[in-house]
Amino acid sequence: MTDPLEDDIRDLGDVPSIEVISRAAVMLLSASAERLGLADPDPDNSPRRDLDEARRLITGLAGLVTATSEYLGPHAAPLKDGLQSVQRAFREASAVPDEPGQGPGEKYTGPVY
Repeated sequence: MTDPLEDDIRDLGDVPSIEVISRAAVMLLSASAERLGLADPDPDNSPRRDLDEARRLITGLAGLVTATSEYLGPHAAPLKDGLQSVQRAFREASAVPDEPGQGPGEKYTGPVY
């Protein structure tokens, strides 16, 4: 008897690389937004807000999106827009904003204002 869940699980070798990259980028983007407190009605008082963690996630997202943008096709623009959105949100959330070009991921994307 086969496990019904086995039918829903694909072998990683069968998943196209663009899908793996896109899923990883969406996970990093979502986690960044969570760590910025953007999922809460009052981000400034969110118990999930952790700018140090958000910086790491945003930098990882920027590296991934920048390094793979030529392969992302129609997914590139929305992922770049999402990346810029969390970069701007990080700048707004920071008590002392980083210098332009020094914010999370900006060494990969260039300055975000």
